[in-house]
Amino acid sequence: MLGGAYHRPVLAHEVTRLLAPAMPGVVIDATFGGGGHSRRLLAEFGEDVTVVGIDRDPEALANAQDLGVTAVEGNFADLAACVAPHLNEAPAAAIFDLGVSSRQLDDAERGFSYRRDGPLDMRMGPDASVTAADVVNTWPERELADIIRRYGEEPLAGRIAGAVAAARPIDSTGRLAAVVVAAAPAARRRGGHPARRTFQAIRIAVNDELEAAAKGVDQAIDLVRPRGRVLAIAYHSLEDRIVKRRFADGARGCTCPAGLPVCGCGASAELRVLTKRPIRPSPEEIEMNSRARSATLRAAERLAA
Repeated sequence: MLGGAYHRPVLAHEVTRLLAPAMPGVVIDATFGGGGHSRRLLAEFGEDVTVVGIDRDPEALANAQDLGVTAVEGNFADLAACVAPHLNEAPAAAIFDLGVSSRQLDDAERGFSYRRDGPLDMRMGPDASVTAADVVNTWPERELADIIRRYGEEPLAGRIAGAVAAARPIDSTGRLAAVVVAAAPAARRRGGHPARRTFQAIRIAVNDELEAAAKGVDQAIDLVRPRGRVLAIAYHSLEDRIVKRRFADGARGCTCPAGLPVCGCGASAELRVLTKRPIRPSPEEIEMNSRARSATLRAAERLAA
């Protein structure tokens, strides 16, 4: 399944606008998915762009065949090693569309959805060393509560973890969602789905997503050429915070205490932040694609050495 049917690219117009000053050159699509952003870049820039796409999911990379994209199966936590064999020049840009794809969410067999019953899997690719079933059924209750609290930002983490531990073994996403719903007070059931944050937390733990985001963005900044650009779209505050802080750190330059007459650290800024505030989807885009609602786009430009 190709193109928009697989994944509608979020903030595609804004991405191409931010990448235009870096063209021509190689763009690393670090989260290839359904190829939505790559397809848009190729349509916009034509022969001025060469795309190297990375994805952990072999199924996703099948979408690269018709696009003429160099496809690499791998984890963007190892971005530099993934793209090294395919680069003859420093990339002009790298783009990250973080989180789970629409296609993965919609496939019950992948185990990501709290609305569709399926196996407790949640692996983005076969390289993940644990499954959601491992986390749900074997991790200590205290550790389970900790990840639900930290990765899901769930205030009822202890209560939910206790309910999950008491219900073990849990063998499906439907059963897990039902346990979480039953543990939530009535007031929580009238808002968004009570299991959303718990599923997010388990998925992040299974795929080590926050560590991967930090490593991938770091490596992209090191790889792109001067005046090259790094863009990242995040869908929850934890990933967005990682990107925001890394860009801010790169743009800081001198770290000497305020008031010193002369810089003693010798540090200089490596980045120019292009998005003082994150770019968010328009109401029109959200109407067409409700999953874009929580997206935030940040961009930075690498400065000349």
